Amino acid sequence: MRTIDWNDENSTIIMVDQTLLPAEFKVIECDTVGSLCEAIWSLRVRGAPALGAAGGFGIALAALQSSADSMETLFDDLHKVGNIIKSTRPTAVNLAWGVDRVLDAARDAYDTDGMLRILLLEAKAIADEDVELNKRLGAHGAALLNDSDTVLTHCNAGRMACVDWGTALGVIRSAVEMGKEINVIACETRPLNQGGRITTWELMEDKIPVTLITDSMSGHVMQQGMIDSVIVGADRITQDAVFNKIGTYTHSVMAKEHEIPFYVAAPVSTFDFENMEDQVEIELRNGDELRFLGGKQIAPLDVQVYNPAFDATPMEKVTAIITENGVFRPPFLLDEVKYKN
Repeated sequence: MRTIDWNDENSTIIMVDQTLLPAEFKVIECDTVGSLCEAIWSLRVRGAPALGAAGGFGIALAALQSSADSMETLFDDLHKVGNIIKSTRPTAVNLAWGVDRVLDAARDAYDTDGMLRILLLEAKAIADEDVELNKRLGAHGAALLNDSDTVLTHCNAGRMACVDWGTALGVIRSAVEMGKEINVIACETRPLNQGGRITTWELMEDKIPVTLITDSMSGHVMQQGMIDSVIVGADRITQDAVFNKIGTYTHSVMAKEHEIPFYVAAPVSTFDFENMEDQVEIELRNGDELRFLGGKQIAPLDVQVYNPAFDATPMEKVTAIITENGVFRPPFLLDEVKYKN
């Protein structure tokens, strides 16, 4: 099933609760915007493309439950709801993109009933397109991998980070689908272990060979000649940097030092060419994510914690960015990324 989808029977949002993986595969239902925001903040749903769908579905859900009696009032209410949804994960540009895309589409409506139909259709279109675009992206990226390559990846950029298929793992899936033998080394990705919990689970489900390492081992495995390329996803790409799960920058430095290609796989919707690195807010997470592990205390309760969710990798550390429109090597122009096929 898809990671996130719309339930037509109940007019609700359904999703896989990723906080329970790999121990339990559970589908949950969000029937209010509040429950959706909680799911986004707590990482029950996560990953840039999946958050784009979540943003779109969230606006559709809010519209269907609204008591507004005019288009103007409904638009005002939905913009307020959209700002609340966006604030749950401020660094992830796809979340805001999904919200804004469905709101923009509804401007063509003639009445509130038409607006409701347009909002839901556009939200569903975001989800459907995500699968198609990720498969196109995967095909472009697969051409960069050789038979018997070993790829290092960080966090989770697979189908659980998207509606389906995946970005970084989508490249690997596409290469395997072409008949190439690909091995993966997955970093655990502290503090919430999305690499260990989700990436390894996904790849094992697909019977793609995967080995789990701690984040601090990436330099060692590169030094030992065990890695042919690094492929990661992205939560936002500005003109000068790639924002991805904290730890990505470190891997890029190690890859550069050992002359290993460092690829970023992301759809065009993840690009933010209006801002530079220093204009992007990096989300800070609760310190208890480091003080506890699996419900067990592993640090003093009163220790000061610095827990950014993302870091910024400068473009000079990036070999290429893989999108649904092709592979782009920095520096590149926005129009090239948007329109080349």
